[in-house]
Amino acid sequence: MNKTSIAASTVRVRFFAAAKAEVGSGEATWGIPDGTTIAQALVAAGLERSAVIARSSFLVNGLAATRDAMLRDEDELDVLPPFAGG
Repeated sequence: MNKTSIAASTVRVRFFAAAKAEVGSGEATWGIPDGTTIAQALVAAGLERSAVIARSSFLVNGLAATRDAMLRDEDELDVLPPFAGG
């Protein structure tokens, strides 16, 4: 029997403002397969239907990222909901 191993990445996820309130935590650690996109990671975490997360923008290691950006081992993903201000 052949065994196929899937390389895993550990990603630190930080949620801010309304995203933090939606998730119920300011921080999480996700174990995901290598090459997982932000969109795929959100689905795996059960967050794909969240209206707040749907409107959020993302930073990976401090740089703006789109939902199709691939996450790598030890990345830091920030989930930033829309902010209002004046």
